[in-house]
Formats: sequence, C-alpha cells, structure tokens
Amino acid sequence: MPVHLVKEVNGVPEVQLPSYLEEVSFRTLQLGCDYTNKFIQGTVSVIYSLTQLGDGTAFLKIIMQEREKFHPEINTINILFFGNLAEECARIVHQGDTIVVTGFVLEETSSSSEHDKNCLQLKMSPNESTAYVYVKYDTVISEEPVCLTVTPKYTYTPLNQLKHGSIVNVYGAVKFFKPPYQSRGTDYCSVVSIMDQSNAKLTCMLFSVNLETLPLIYKIGDIVRFHRLKIQQYKNEIQGVTTVGFSSLTFEGTLGTSVIPRTSSKIYTFTTDDQKIVEALRIWAANRISSSGALIKLSDVKGIKYFDLTCELVGKAKVDGSSVLLKVWDGTKLPFPSWKVLFEDGTLEGDADRITQLQNLTVDILVYDNHVALAKSLKVGTFLRIYSLHVKFQPAAAKELSDITHLEFHLHGGTSYGRGIKVLPENNSDVEELKRFLNSVDLAEHQQLKNICNLEYNISNSFSSQDFVSPCDLERCQQLSATVLTDHQYLETTPLSAILKHDAPQQYRIRAKLRSYEPQKLYQSVKLHCPKCHSLQEVPHESDLELVLQEVATEHPNPKLQNTSLYNSEIFTTQNQRERKIVVHFVKNDGILQIPGDTLIMIEGGILSEIYQLSKKFKGVIPVKSSQEDLIIHDLSVPFLIQGKTWHYGCKQCSKLKSMQNLNSLVKEASWTPVCIAQGFSAVPKNARFINSINIRSLGIVPLQYVFVMTFTLDDGTGTLKVYLMDCENFFQIPASEILNSDDLQKNMEMIMYMLCPPGKKIGEYPWLECFVKSYNVRNKVEQEICYRIFDTMVAEDLI
Repeated sequence: MPVHLVKEVNGVPEVQLPSYLEEVSFRTLQLGCDYTNKFIQGTVSVIYSLTQLGDGTAFLKIIMQEREKFHPEINTINILFFGNLAEECARIVHQGDTIVVTGFVLEETSSSSEHDKNCLQLKMSPNESTAYVYVKYDTVISEEPVCLTVTPKYTYTPLNQLKHGSIVNVYGAVKFFKPPYQSRGTDYCSVVSIMDQSNAKLTCMLFSVNLETLPLIYKIGDIVRFHRLKIQQYKNEIQGVTTVGFSSLTFEGTLGTSVIPRTSSKIYTFTTDDQKIVEALRIWAANRISSSGALIKLSDVKGIKYFDLTCELVGKAKVDGSSVLLKVWDGTKLPFPSWKVLFEDGTLEGDADRITQLQNLTVDILVYDNHVALAKSLKVGTFLRIYSLHVKFQPAAAKELSDITHLEFHLHGGTSYGRGIKVLPENNSDVEELKRFLNSVDLAEHQQLKNICNLEYNISNSFSSQDFVSPCDLERCQQLSATVLTDHQYLETTPLSAILKHDAPQQYRIRAKLRSYEPQKLYQSVKLHCPKCHSLQEVPHESDLELVLQEVATEHPNPKLQNTSLYNSEIFTTQNQRERKIVVHFVKNDGILQIPGDTLIMIEGGILSEIYQLSKKFKGVIPVKSSQEDLIIHDLSVPFLIQGKTWHYGCKQCSKLKSMQNLNSLVKEASWTPVCIAQGFSAVPKNARFINSINIRSLGIVPLQYVFVMTFTLDDGTGTLKVYLMDCENFFQIPASEILNSDDLQKNMEMIMYMLCPPGKKIGEYPWLECFVKSYNVRNKVEQEICYRIFDTMVAEDLI
C-alpha cells in the first residue's frame, strides 16, 4: 500500500493520480457498490491518536470533510486505517491536510460520537487499497517530494483450515471451472474448484455485475489467488463466495512460463513471496492436476465424445434463430470425413480465399442456445478454447457415401461440465504454441486431397424454409429447453420417425418443436375429467347453472329439516315481487359454530348470484334441497361444493348420492376439502396404511378434476407426431381449476404458449421441448388406433 507525500506548486500536485480513477462525492456513496477505480477527496478535520487493537494491530481514525462546489453544506465521513498504513498515516497526515483515498471499502458505522454525523465510514487496511496524501507546499519542510511506500503483508490460509463465516485470502490450482455465464439475475457467475498442497478442495461460487472482474481462467491447472473470499457452509460442505472487496489474480499453470497475473484491476500487489507461492503451486499441480485437462487435437478425436479444443476461428455464419456455425482449425487433420454445414448466401463472415484454402483442415461447429450471443460477437482470426465440445459419429446422408462415417461437432446449450467458449489472448502460451504449429503446416499438401474428406451436409435451403426443423439438431444433448423432465431420466432420446414405427404401449423421451396446438382459444382447453370412468365433459356455463338453480329455488324448504345437531338454520326472505325463502344451514364443528372463514354452509333456494356472494365469506357452500327425510345434493349438473371462485363438480355416472347427515363423520376435523366432503377421506387413523381401507361415510360423490386437454403437433425434423396433453396443473404449473376465473392466469398461459409456439417466426427459431410421451391403443368402431400422450413434463420456470 503506497502512501505518498507530495508537495503542491501553485496548487498543482507534482504527482498526478492515475487517469483511470474517477472521483465520487460523499453524498453519492452507497453500500454494496464497487469503488475499486474510484477516489474521494477532502480535508482532514479531525485526526485521532494512533492506538492498537486487542490483537496488536495499529489503528488510526481520521474524519475528513468535503465542501461541495455547488452545495454550501459540509459533509464529513470517517476513515479507519489499520496496520502499517495506520502507522504511516499517523506520521505523515496532519489536521488541515488535503488527502485523496482510493480502493476503500464502504461500511455502516455504529458509533454515536458527535463527530460521526454520517452513517457511513471508509475502511482502509494495508491489503485493501492505496491512499495518496497531498500536503501544501508551505507545510513541507523539505523542498523535495517524499514518497513512502508501505508494502502490505497478506496472510494466506491453507484450504484445509478454512472455517465457516471467515473472510480469507487463498491460493489454489484450478481443478474444475465453468467459464462465466449470465445468472438468472443481473450478475455473471463463475464456478471454480481449487486445490492446494494440503490436498483439500474448495468450490467457489463467484458473482459480479461486471464480467471483467471474474477470474480469467483458461484451463484446468491454472493458478488463482483470491482476496477477501467469504467462507460459508452449504449442504454440509465448505464453499467460497464473493464478498465486498473481492479480487482475483490468475496465472498460467504451465511450468516455465512467465509469472504474469491476469486481471482487469489496475491496482494490485504482487511480491517475490507471491511469485514463490505460484511457482511452488505449479510444481505441486504438475504432478497431481493435468494442466491440459481434456485438450485434444482434431487428429485425435477418434473414440472421444467430449473434449476441449484450442483453435483459430476462420469463419462464422448464422444458421437459424437458435444456432451459429463456427469454422475453426488447429492445423491437424481429422481421422474421418467431417460434415460441412451449408448456409444462406451472404451470411458467412471471413476471408473467402482463406476459407477455401483451409477447407480440408477446418471443421464446422454448431453452437446452440445460451452460447449463441457470444458466438455471434466473436471476431474472425481470434483464438478460441471451446469447452466440452461434443463430437459424434453419424452415417453420411448421401446415398453414394452410405458406408462412410462422418464426424459432427456440437456445442450444446447450458453450462454443465464447464461447457462454453473463451477467447484466448495473443500472449497465452497455448496460443503462441498453436501459432508456431499453424505456421509450419504445409497447406499445399492438404489442398491436393479429394473433397471426399469433407462430406457436405446440405441444410441451406431447409433453413430458409419456414416449415422445416433442422435434422442437424436431432441429437443435441443437455441443451437448454423450454420444458423440464420430472422423472425417467434414464430414457434415451428417440426420433419421432422411430416412434411412429413402434407398437403400443411404449414410453419415449423426445426432443422436438411445437409446430401447432389446439384449441387456439386457450380457455376452451379446460375440461372436467372423471378419474374413475375417465370420461371428459365440458365445464358448465353460468347460464346453464342459473336455469337449474332458479328451477330448484321455487321449491319450498322442509321446516322439519332445520336446526339439527349437525347445523343451525336461518331463514331469509327476498325483498322483490316474487318473495322467495332462502334457508342457510351453518354446519357446526363438534356442536360449536365457527367463524365464517372456517364455516361450511348449505343453502336452499339460492340462485347463482347469491351463492357466489356467500362463497366469498364462508369456507365453502353446498347447494342443497329438501327431501322428505333429509337434505340432499342437487342434481350433479350444478357444483356440489363452491369454494371462492372454484366450483367443484361430481361425476353423474360414477357417483351414488347420499344424504347430508353423512357429514357427521367429518365435523370434528372440519376439513372441508372437496375430497373430504365428497368421499370422506379426512379422518384417517395415523396407523392406516391405505386410505381405501378406511370405511368412512361420505356423500358418495366421485369428484371431477379440472384438466387442460390440448393437442400438440410436434416436429423434430424426422417426422411429426400428434400428442395429447391432459394435465391438472403440473405441465403449465397453473391450476386448471382456477384459470377460468382469473384473467392473470389466462394471460400467463397465453404468454407461455406464445413462447412455445411464437407466431410469425420460422420454426427453426422456436424453442426446443423435451418431453416424455407414452403410446397407448384406442379402439374405435372401425379399427384400433395408436395415440400418444405427454407425461412427467413441465414448462421451465424461466417461461412462467
């Protein structure tokens, strides 16, 4: 930490601040902001005596004031100095001096001193920042400027000694890493696992608003230094996370290379002790961590599925809305012919002559999903490292080459296994080595090879068509998908063309795009389903319900059925020309009436609007009518229970209605759920293993379920398949029982379908759906038909 004492001549300091530093005022300081490249300036109004903390660390407190040019008020702030920095500042700084402070950490103060008018303070310690002290010329004893440098002394904690809640400085060799990627929030995230000579491993979750501040790691075996890393417990394991003031340096792990740190910060310390630590870690990691990781040359890809490739980008082109083509080479020749993806004219970027010259040495890589944006921004001629690149063998498409195997290269979506792309700097040792090798390649020798070595996989015309799904995407694995699988992860993906050839019943895992769906009016997709007889019926319209209820409302209630041990009854008379009696029966809980929000009521003579109003106030409403002996449920054309805006219906075919006295078995629990009321499944003994073994009286109703019933036409490029969706709430994660009465839920569902099947776009730009589908046989009057239905699949949370 340098502390500079510099004289001023005519108000101008002889030593200028670095140009990248930006001044901030006291009143704009905010907790949680990054002030790495900022500075504040003010006058020392109070300087306290140098003291020592309990652990012997030197401590100095200064109060600095600032008078803003356009604001008459004077702002003050505390600055806390620690260690050698405190000792040097106590010797140099005096009251009235003008000082500039950079690299500070902002925190809240708990002091109640009369000087501490500001609720914030700056914390300065030898390992965190640089401070400059400017003293006016007439206060300097010597005419020569004095420059004192205080070198910080960092303490580094071995990885096997980390403790929860501590903030530490660590060194380590990279065992695993994910290149930075955009998190679900506004930050970028990078996952890094490191090891040191203690053989302990630490996984770090590093977040930053600025991509440049995350560690610049290029391969496994690199050496990293993290300052101010917070240690916390997560799932019974120690984990490192970023905190205020976090900084990092990265070094090449290759033995013999220069020890030059990679960092975006312009202020950092690196001493001879640091160099010794880096070199010692290099030697240790060279015998225990492979510095090359999975780096493979193109000539060695036989039998390898995933590898890291260091290469030069010679061309790129947009293929469709979800993929980009990269043409790369590393100077070696593939052991098999490679596919060549054709594209629309005018979309290829790069030197056409050079691309032609290298056509027998380049490979085509299709980049998908979250990597597309970065791939589009790459400059031709840059050197890349592509992580977890998938290479697969495929039979050639052309009939005359049917016996020739060719290689395809895919960078799938997601970040699993560190998948991603990094641009390597020109001074990287691997780039320098690759350049030397590329310069030594005899291009003339490879240009004489026959074009058979490069199999053309013609998809250019297909991609320009709105109705075509690219066959090159069929076997994309671990990609980003608009849907999520909830079970059966062991199933392999099956092309739709193969499914159409199989008999039923079978279960499949598929990857396809939603070409179309029915019904287009989404509210029409909500049906009522009986889980017993599997029948489907439309949800009754309000006008039909109103007619049924009005007809029953003309009947006279039976006075003998009022005020029983089960319920208390109240009679109301309507105030209109046709006086109508309404009886409301308030069901008691073990003989006691409850508050309205916990009370189930039964209503005789009520019409639709009255029932609707009562359902807003009471736990549930059951429309009933009087018989000679007991209250009974209406015909199941109307709901047997109304709860808020949800109307519960029963199956006419499967239900065997019983009287309302059967609710006596439920009143002690007062669990007024539709299933409890309909079938009496609330009072289940704790030792009961199967609910169907409990003989509890109920109303004899088989409740109907609200379900979404839709038809999807899926397309994966090999064929199309019509599948059915029948789901209560899992697929859309929206309850089918609530959507008819909620404008917000209907808008959510419309937005989801808009994203799954966006109108006005080419199908190549549609998102991929990963689904489980089961086939089953359906026999009609003429013949047996195979149908298909989606199961154990739901829409990804990002779309909800």
